[in-house]
Amino acid sequence: MNSPARDRARNLGTRLGGLGFGGDYNPEQWDEATRAEDLRLMNEAGVNLVNLAIFAWARVEPSRDTYDFGFFDTVMDDLAAHGITADLATMTASPPPWLAVEHPEILPVTASGGILSPGGRQHFCPSSPVFRDRAVRLVEAVATHYRDHPALGLWHVSNEYGIHVAECFCDTSAADFRQWLAARYGDVAALNDAWSTDFWSQRYTSFDQVLPPRTAPTYPNPSQQLDFKRFSSDALRTCFTLERDVLRRITPDTPVTTNFLAGHKAVDVHSWASEMDVLALDSYPDPHWGSAHIGAALSYDLLRGAAGGKPWLLTEQAPSAVNWRGRNGGKRPGRMRLWSWQAVAQGADAVMYFQWRQSRGGAEKFHSGMVPHAGVATRVYAEVRELGRELALVPELAGTRIRNEVAVVFDWPNWWALELDSHPSEGVRCLDRVLDHYAPLFEAGVGIDVVHPSADLSRYKVLVLPSHYLLSAEDCARIGAFVADGGSLLASFFTGIVDEHDRVHTGGYPAALGDVLGVRVEEFWPAAEGEAVALRAPEADAPAPAPASLWREDVKLTGARPELLFAGPDWDDDRPAATVHTHGRGTARYVATRPHPATMRAIVDRALDDAGVAPVLPGLRPGIQATIRRGADHDVLILLNHTEDTHEVALPADRRDLLDGKRPLVRRVTLDPRGVAVLGSDGN
Repeated sequence: MNSPARDRARNLGTRLGGLGFGGDYNPEQWDEATRAEDLRLMNEAGVNLVNLAIFAWARVEPSRDTYDFGFFDTVMDDLAAHGITADLATMTASPPPWLAVEHPEILPVTASGGILSPGGRQHFCPSSPVFRDRAVRLVEAVATHYRDHPALGLWHVSNEYGIHVAECFCDTSAADFRQWLAARYGDVAALNDAWSTDFWSQRYTSFDQVLPPRTAPTYPNPSQQLDFKRFSSDALRTCFTLERDVLRRITPDTPVTTNFLAGHKAVDVHSWASEMDVLALDSYPDPHWGSAHIGAALSYDLLRGAAGGKPWLLTEQAPSAVNWRGRNGGKRPGRMRLWSWQAVAQGADAVMYFQWRQSRGGAEKFHSGMVPHAGVATRVYAEVRELGRELALVPELAGTRIRNEVAVVFDWPNWWALELDSHPSEGVRCLDRVLDHYAPLFEAGVGIDVVHPSADLSRYKVLVLPSHYLLSAEDCARIGAFVADGGSLLASFFTGIVDEHDRVHTGGYPAALGDVLGVRVEEFWPAAEGEAVALRAPEADAPAPAPASLWREDVKLTGARPELLFAGPDWDDDRPAATVHTHGRGTARYVATRPHPATMRAIVDRALDDAGVAPVLPGLRPGIQATIRRGADHDVLILLNHTEDTHEVALPADRRDLLDGKRPLVRRVTLDPRGVAVLGSDGN
């Protein structure tokens, strides 16, 4: 993030005076009396930040080049009068009906040629020059009108890019794709080489012959598919930067963001991060999933890693249930508070919701709101108000950072490439495999960063590559240097198989990391669905670990020694299943199957021990999460109880209880089920 971007982000923090708290505010859905009550209740609940006018294009521009700001002028004035900052949207997330009628060419086209109609949202082709032009015109009008308004504190560009339309296959997108390819490769010969087009007679003699990977008789070219996903993310990013550039020109001191969705495959957050002043995330953990907090933790560490460690904003979460799952479970008492504090613990400087008041109509009317259908005399509103009070008690948390010694490598092009067709096993899914490695690290109590493979690795002691199929030769060299310089590497099966163009690194898998890992793999032998893969320890008298699953490989040792063996009785008996190798001053572990979680935890613990990495707070019972956010002259320890039991936590030194208004010194903390403790260093 460059210096002007840092200054803009600081402007927001200075304005809020601490952590942000609020949600999506949709006053256009309500009458004047309800809006007046909203403002009173927001002040009562401690709301200081709202996302405003996200879906207001049709109201503000009811017909071409006719703008009506009267309604939102009143809303913005009311927010300013009540001390509430607006994260004002550019309103471009959903084109108005008149635009789709006048210009049906903006509508997106599917891979099979179908046209997606208006009636929902995001019904636009990202490459459409008409859509882009109309969006920029709207943003110019909105920014000019509100540039000096006292409520304006942050710009919110569009909303959840690519969540409904991630790719468009129309002729306009095809032409844009060809231009993107020409800029990436320079000439057709380079594209033919990258795409291996001599396979199946796909060789091109002109960029004009290239199409998007539309529905074809059989598997489309995998390199073509991969590049089209890169292009599609970039096309959406261009929509963002076109709007952002208008905002920076008209309001150069106001920060700009857009909200990503946790676990969203279509948008490469790493390639967007440098374009934004502050990163923002929408997070909806499923209350029915017992490990939802671990999945959320991965998303938070990933976004913070993309932000270079800087604080980020939780721009949406659900106060209770959502509306779009097959089974929409509500959050039990205390869980919303716990999960909100979890986001803060992992770097969020704002906690916000979709939405302030639960809608009466529309597709999201059963999505919970801070003010539910049942009103303020409800558990949900009481918990919301109490959380607002707590967040206001700790202004010193804003702007603080997290420092960790463990990094998990994550990359969107790898995600896209790993899950293409024609692979050894469709069971190798990116997020599942990352969680196989992230979960035991989380349970070990260590702090984790999730980083791009090109990140600066010198600050870390342990690096984890979870089935990281796509790695460039340059990234492999960087990882090798990390180990040689004393780092501890843990890599799992199907890692380092192809380069950035989805071409295999030849010479035996994983060729580009073979010397580092001390192994050579000749064949993959994926397990059948539900098949148990027996393992044993090299020592004859050691107890056998629980069976593994999903995958096995024919591993040859080229310097490594086995830590686990396959136990047959088939051909793979006594072949290595997990290995360790000394490379330079470091160690590199390789896991050639998917171990049982307990076995994976043991492997992770050995890697941490090798590197001398300790938990954030040693001695915690399972289910207790500890993080430390650090400022220039203070730090804050946050303890989170993800269990249904009460736990006592002994602290190594006295700390201030920051959620007690008197801030007493404590040495021991009682964490109730789903409880939270926020503890400052003695100087707080």
